[in-house]
Amino acid sequence: MKALTISQPYADLIINGVKIIELRKWNTNFRGKFLVHSSGVRIDKDECKIRNMNQTKLIRGAIIGKVTLIDVKKYTNMKELMKDKNKWQVKFDVKKWAKFPMYGFVLNDSQRFKKPIKYKGNLGFWNCDNLKT
Repeated sequence: MKALTISQPYADLIINGVKIIELRKWNTNFRGKFLVHSSGVRIDKDECKIRNMNQTKLIRGAIIGKVTLIDVKKYTNMKELMKDKNKWQVKFDVKKWAKFPMYGFVLNDSQRFKKPIKYKGNLGFWNCDNLKT
């Protein structure tokens, strides 16, 4: 099964069904279910503060659930991107890091695993074929 490493708190927001578009600088032809791996390295402390989330309680360096990628939206300017702000759920100023084109991975059917599975992540979509889910 494919997997995607996502920084916290965004991995949790996806698994909780709050963040239904994941923004990326790259496109993909992949569609279907994939595992959500929370990064063991990176955590967005500012985003945690804005959301009043306790960053020490966020699971890191583990596969925490799965979600389905149903579509990819291409954003070519800030106006298009801001139309979906309530779907990609980033609270800080996106204008500081937005470079176009950007791609929004449209997600649904998120499922949290009862027990996280410690695992080392990777860049982009990566194969995690030896894992029983």
